Amino acid sequence: MFGLGRLFYVVLLLTNAIAILSEDRFLARIGWSTAQIDSGFGVPDSQSVKVKLVNLISAVRTLMRIPLIGINSIVVLYELVLG
Repeated sequence: MFGLGRLFYVVLLLTNAIAILSEDRFLARIGWSTAQIDSGFGVPDSQSVKVKLVNLISAVRTLMRIPLIGINSIVVLYELVLG
């Protein structure tokens, strides 16, 4: 069954994936860089889905960098000890 432990692993892996995205190498190529944000037709800058996703990625990269190191270390030790 899909328990809370597996859900925690999925959330942790997705957060890790967002945190390691390189803005220069990957996000800028697809037009999702913070420097390249432009509004769509008839949509203000603050309401665009693209702008919200770029801001979410930036916030995760900024705020979760240090906590992810600790959480990943705890998960690795847990897996090594308890398998």
